[in-house]
Amino acid sequence: MKLLVFAGSTRTGSYNRQLARVAADMGEFRGAEVTLLELSSLNIPLYNADLEAQGTPPDVIRLKALMHAHPGWVICSPEYNGGMTALLKNTLDWASSPIKGHPEWADSGIKPFAGKVVGLLSASPGALGGLRSLAQLAPMLRNLQCWVAPRQHALGHADRAFSDHGTLLSESAHAAVQGVVDQVLLAASRLSPPQP
Repeated sequence: MKLLVFAGSTRTGSYNRQLARVAADMGEFRGAEVTLLELSSLNIPLYNADLEAQGTPPDVIRLKALMHAHPGWVICSPEYNGGMTALLKNTLDWASSPIKGHPEWADSGIKPFAGKVVGLLSASPGALGGLRSLAQLAPMLRNLQCWVAPRQHALGHADRAFSDHGTLLSESAHAAVQGVVDQVLLAASRLSPPQP
């Protein structure tokens, strides 16, 4: 099973990037083929239809292909002002936009998303752990025809949740994140079409 993991942050000390690494390690431990995507590795500008009309950026096409190739995803979403980050929203907006005249991505912006099983995680120094960002992200993903895993986890007090080695200090937090990863892998294995 292929699992795509990414965080909606590029900050060097991002708690959500740390959480994404934890989730990726858990997926690999379960035998998944994991791609840990750093959004900072993609050169994707702020979405603008006029800019898009001049030509879709090559990294958007790369992103679409990555998403399409992975039946299961885990997204770690920071919370800014009670919602998802502009970076995460912009990434999803570009990925869901059809590319006029492209042999693979012209017909529908839904193709990279449809049928994907997505687990949602968040981390924040606050007590709610970024939970409100997940409440905003989940309906957007369902609108794009993703299966959003029922289990999710918001890691509160993230500023003291990780060891110096990047592991989670709390056994209950570790179990909660592992539960999300396991549910994504199980559901994706059952819902994804058989490979030729």
